[in-house]
Amino acid sequence: MAEPGFWDEPDDAKKVLQRATRLKEDIESWKETMSQAEDLWTLLELAIEEGDDSVKDEIEEGVDSLERVVSELEVNHLLSGEYDDSNAILSIHPGAGGTESQDWAEMLLRMYLKWAEKRGYDTELTDCLPGEEAGIKSATVVVSGKNAFGYLKAEKGVHRLVRISPFDANARRHTSFVSVDVIPEIPEDVEVEIDPEDLRIDTYKSGGAGGQHVNKTESAVRITHIPTGIIVQCQNERSQYQNRITAMRILKARLFERLEAEKEKKLGELQGEQREIAWGSQIRSYVFQPYTMVKDHRTEVETGNVQAVMDGEINKFIETYLRAQAKMSEL
Repeated sequence: MAEPGFWDEPDDAKKVLQRATRLKEDIESWKETMSQAEDLWTLLELAIEEGDDSVKDEIEEGVDSLERVVSELEVNHLLSGEYDDSNAILSIHPGAGGTESQDWAEMLLRMYLKWAEKRGYDTELTDCLPGEEAGIKSATVVVSGKNAFGYLKAEKGVHRLVRISPFDANARRHTSFVSVDVIPEIPEDVEVEIDPEDLRIDTYKSGGAGGQHVNKTESAVRITHIPTGIIVQCQNERSQYQNRITAMRILKARLFERLEAEKEKKLGELQGEQREIAWGSQIRSYVFQPYTMVKDHRTEVETGNVQAVMDGEINKFIETYLRAQAKMSEL
């Protein structure tokens, strides 16, 4: 019999059930992987016994696939933080570099959207402010799916680009910087007290895609939390009401992040380390010229296939970083 009052705490009970569900999913994934491994082993034994080389490619492809699956399962096991399984709110802001950095920001936005698509995650571009000449001045994306925050928290930091500028008539090499911020979307059952009197809500005409509608109605919403100065805006929905709901979701997450940092009196896992968006503060460098290389300065992982990275192939950087962080936490 359960102790008196044990199930009187609905939040605790919900967390236990959520944890049990995640464990069940993990166990089923491992069982499926073991079954695939056993099938490959049986196929290999038969091929050796009968001297059949025709299945060599099939076996090699199967082993490669298993290695990728096992690696991902291992990383999933590391994502045990309270909000690692939450959706992620990813924000992109250009730094030093003007039009160059704004163009670089748009390239990174595309990279993350491609990455999310390949993982089967849903993405919601809640706000995107275009640059005057090219690129974007800022963008916010909600990435929804299992462990979205757990993975994307590895991308928080400054990203540096080196290339021959397409905007420089003299074809000189330029260095650009963009800051990527990632916070978890807070579940609805987590309470964050927001006094309506502390909010200033402005509406304006959307400036992005959407046809004539965006030019005729003030559907975009900007919410300023006066005590903290946090500003959130949303313009992706046709309805001002829906934009306000989305903006409040993001404001809630940002305020929660701030409260957690203040409570702990230091920047924790949710907040990360704040750095200047400039030289020497980057977590990763992307070099297009005079050679091609992407290098993560935290783990020393690098690749020469820049195009693949820009097409969303960033799992190697993310997984290596998460493994390194897990080892550090064990020390």
